[in-house]
Amino acid sequence: MTVRIPALMLAFAAAVRAQPAGETAQVLGVPMQIVVLLTALTVLPALIVSVTPFLRITIVLHFLRQALGTQTTPSNQVLVGLALFLTFLIMQPVAGRVYAEAWEPLDRGEITVTEALRRSAEPLRRFLLSYVREKDVALIVELSRTPAPASPEELGLRILVPAYVLSELRTGFQIGAVLFLPFLIIDLVVASVTLSIGMVQLPPVMVSAPFKVLLFVLVDGWNLVVGSLVRSFY
Repeated sequence: MTVRIPALMLAFAAAVRAQPAGETAQVLGVPMQIVVLLTALTVLPALIVSVTPFLRITIVLHFLRQALGTQTTPSNQVLVGLALFLTFLIMQPVAGRVYAEAWEPLDRGEITVTEALRRSAEPLRRFLLSYVREKDVALIVELSRTPAPASPEELGLRILVPAYVLSELRTGFQIGAVLFLPFLIIDLVVASVTLSIGMVQLPPVMVSAPFKVLLFVLVDGWNLVVGSLVRSFY
């Protein structure tokens, strides 16, 4: 899998600085380009966490680990790494469009940095628009005290980004609640059985943990969860 890092950086920088169409700017000097690049690299981790599928994936994986009751297995590093690679996989089409429409013309000197940021904002805006809820958009528009747009195409990144975060939080918690149910049933059954036979030496959680792990392995749980997560973005 080829990940075009410059294209991703342009897309995420556009979320911070999207200029209106028709606005012109002078080409930045080398010192200012370095400052802009360092600033983008500083903001990049927060943008990856908030405006990509990384948000939903990490929430679901965290709920899954809690439901299994395995404490720190898999570790946070493994879950974050898996979420990061899945995010690159899902965002590859968006990064490809940003690379073709913004980075390549900028690299050839055909457009300015400001125009490249404006062009890279459009693919990211279309991606966010596909997964935001109308209710969350209405809330952000109300809180920002801006006039309601006549169509979704008029929504800017400053409205779409927080609305997308709210929508992804809700979706992630919904999927996590569904994942919890079968493991909760196992916990209830094991707790009822252990109490009925008077086995109080071991906590019911310790008894149910092997059964939950065994069930998850038998149904090929990782394949099902990861496959469902990725397909939910297509």
